[in-house]
Amino acid sequence: MIGQVAVRRFPALTVSTPRIEVRHLVAADAEAVDEVFADRQTQRWLPLAEASGQIDGRAWCTELARQRRDSGDGDHWAVVRREDQRVVGSLWARRTDWGARLTELSYAIAPHARGYGLAVEAVDAVAIALILEHGFQRVELRVAAGNVASRRVAEKAGFSYEGLLRNAGIVRGARVDLELWSFVAADLR
Repeated sequence: MIGQVAVRRFPALTVSTPRIEVRHLVAADAEAVDEVFADRQTQRWLPLAEASGQIDGRAWCTELARQRRDSGDGDHWAVVRREDQRVVGSLWARRTDWGARLTELSYAIAPHARGYGLAVEAVDAVAIALILEHGFQRVELRVAAGNVASRRVAEKAGFSYEGLLRNAGIVRGARVDLELWSFVAADLR
């Protein structure tokens, strides 16, 4: 094992609240994920280069999720509305630092499910589960400056604003400032 580094696999995670369940994505979720990522409002804020095109739902739910999980960098989840078992969004973790025990969450909710607090519920539940059940010390959200809806999700989910990361992100091929929000273990006390 000389010269080999053990890669930490991202933990399996399923959380439930009265209205939603957050679980691993599966291939059958691809159509719903395509719908989420095809929405103009969602695409407006995704951290993608302009020329990258549409996210492929099947790849997002299978290979890309597995690669991210196996590399230890994060994971992809479905946000499922409990009343009808419909996938209404996707949540994903990335930029995981195992030494510091921190990760970054991102999310997208289908247009028909916005305005009901489902993103807040999902982000809050996953952040708490990562801290309480998996030993993370810090969960971050990075919100493009001007994305008022995502800022409200961060506030309502109990994240604290830490400042502006100037010129730190890309949205639709353009450089943008990112607001940094955090939820830490001490926030649970």
